[in-house]
Amino acid sequence: MTKIEILGTGCVKCKRLFANTEQAVKELNITVELVKIEKIDEITDRGVMMTPALIINNEIAVEGRVPDVKEIKAMLTE
Repeated sequence: MTKIEILGTGCVKCKRLFANTEQAVKELNITVELVKIEKIDEITDRGVMMTPALIINNEIAVEGRVPDVKEIKAMLTE
């Protein structure tokens, strides 16, 4: 199963990344483990310096920006 982590402190961009990711998963009709990480210590422990960040299967896919639904879908189907 694919594990997706959304890292961010709860700002507007972080919420938008979470919503875009949920929409991409829904449109692809796939089952994933979707986790939201908001604690700074946990974010920095993963090597992320800029939020929001998207981690797919323990690899940083996006950092410091919000990809659109189409881009997230492309990442999940690679």
